Amino acid sequence: MTPFNLYRKLDWWLIVLYLLLTAVGWLNIFSAVYDEGRATIISLGSKEGMQLLWITISYIAAFLIIFIINPKIYSSTAKILYFGATLLLFATIYIGTEVNGSNSWLNLGFFRFQPAEFSKITTSLLLASLWSRYGFSIENRANRRAALATIFIPALFIVLQKESGTALLYSAFFITLYREGMSGWIIILGAFEVALFLLTVAISPFVAILILLGTLITFRALIGKEPLTKSLLPLLALPLLYYSKYLGNLNFLKELAIDEELYLLIASTPLLLIHIIKSFKSRAKQMWRVTLIYMLSLLLIFAVDYIFDNILKPHQKVRIENLVGVNVDLKGAGYNVFQSKVAIGSGGMAGKGFLKGTQTKYNFVPEQSTDFIFCTIGEEWGFLGSLFVIALFLALIVRIYNLAEKQKDIFTRVFGYSLASILALHFIINIGMTIGVMPVIGIPLPFVSYGGSALLSFTLFLFIFIRLDLDRWR
Repeated sequence: MTPFNLYRKLDWWLIVLYLLLTAVGWLNIFSAVYDEGRATIISLGSKEGMQLLWITISYIAAFLIIFIINPKIYSSTAKILYFGATLLLFATIYIGTEVNGSNSWLNLGFFRFQPAEFSKITTSLLLASLWSRYGFSIENRANRRAALATIFIPALFIVLQKESGTALLYSAFFITLYREGMSGWIIILGAFEVALFLLTVAISPFVAILILLGTLITFRALIGKEPLTKSLLPLLALPLLYYSKYLGNLNFLKELAIDEELYLLIASTPLLLIHIIKSFKSRAKQMWRVTLIYMLSLLLIFAVDYIFDNILKPHQKVRIENLVGVNVDLKGAGYNVFQSKVAIGSGGMAGKGFLKGTQTKYNFVPEQSTDFIFCTIGEEWGFLGSLFVIALFLALIVRIYNLAEKQKDIFTRVFGYSLASILALHFIINIGMTIGVMPVIGIPLPFVSYGGSALLSFTLFLFIFIRLDLDRWR
């Protein structure tokens, strides 16, 4: 196939979606910071002017990736690029510039950037390189450790930069690992532990333990050899266990001053003993795994207070409390989300019109050109405009997943899944936090939010995949 015919096979759908999203981003950044007294809209002293410059740089970078750079360089230099990015992450811990409480920025004088944004690309490249090795399998313990280390090392350095929100995004790589053979139960377990943590904060440890017991019984029934109806009989004990918290009202127990969740554990001990005895008799590894997960989950529930008091930062604690409806502070940590929801809700079906958003014009929502850019879309473009932007993102993400699945080359497939998963998590969390269903963790909306390093890194990420996908037609 001639080079001309080959380039005709470029995935123009992805390119068009990218161009539309960057255009949407620039228009809404312009609207969010619009000033009638400004002499020009392309001044480098303004946010919209700087973003236009970064869009131009990103377009040039995309052109170079597609037409100039040899795509073989990505697999051959994956280790070097990963090591270099990880070294930058480590250096940023000590020499980084503090912005909004985190040391995640490197200041080069004429511009500053976040190494964490580019580390997502290098982590994806190294994962793709690992999987493309002959005989690599996630079932092999050494290979599994190598893959997990590749993900956790940069994530750890990002946490040490006090940028836990960005580190959370590295959990997206587990979708890639799942596609390549890792058990899906690990992802389910992670989601379950997060849910238990939030339940403990929102309601009480007592309710969280009750739900944990119900889950243990249900899982045992599903994976056990006994008839399902017989296995689920212990669920009938849960309503009785609920009243165990009143044991502390008995006269001979009042002096002990034991917390209600401890009474629940004591009352549920017979159920746990029956489970352990049956697990010992069946000698099933799955039963012992369920028991281990139960014990670790109990430890998490009882450790929530310690985590809140000694590990989480004050702003993180307040954001979680606001998310689950505990100690909601509409004048403090909950202010951004409250004003964001007001802005989106006020947009109605068709929006107030471009440059006509009152919440936007009067700066009611802080960070409206960056993390909360979606509320500008909601206010000025309304439900229909918001739906259009969401549709663009969904089309982009689904398209990447579909293209990744079609790849014969393992390197390209793993890289594509990593790209789509990172974009999906950014998309879900960013829009989720603007409408109050996700904690505010300060991550941008890809291609739309203001920020040069984020835009450039996402552009590099996307167009490297587009160029790798092109080789499918050779």
